[in-house]
Amino acid sequence: MTDRLVLTAQGLADACADAMWREDNATRHLGMAMERVAPGMAVISMVIKPEMTNGHGTCHGGYIFTLADSAFAFACNTYNHRAVAQHCSVTYIAPAFAGDCLTAIAREVSRRGRGGIYDINVTNQNGEHIAEFRGHSRTVKGTLLPERA
Repeated sequence: MTDRLVLTAQGLADACADAMWREDNATRHLGMAMERVAPGMAVISMVIKPEMTNGHGTCHGGYIFTLADSAFAFACNTYNHRAVAQHCSVTYIAPAFAGDCLTAIAREVSRRGRGGIYDINVTNQNGEHIAEFRGHSRTVKGTLLPERA
């Protein structure tokens, strides 16, 4: 056995997602589920609970934003370089309701130097378009996985 672990791009994305998942209390606490991860992409879902609704009886936008932001975070951290949000914006297209299962699909648009751009599409269980989110990432010092000798 060697002390040097060689990972494929998919293996690296999986290992980074596992490392992040263990430390991401907010994502886990809200009941989100990691559906898929690949280099520069992530798919996360969440069932809207009654306590996530607002005074209009619809899902509070902050929860939709948080779901999209979590997918963004996992997508931009698939390369073992710690990345954080530098700027995010969301456009709400349709309401979500208690009992809906929302899915956020994050896809890398561009990654150059320390910056990245990711588009996140949020849909409900019927495939209806709920929101569009764009995130700009910035790499910072450190890695998710321990450096190997």
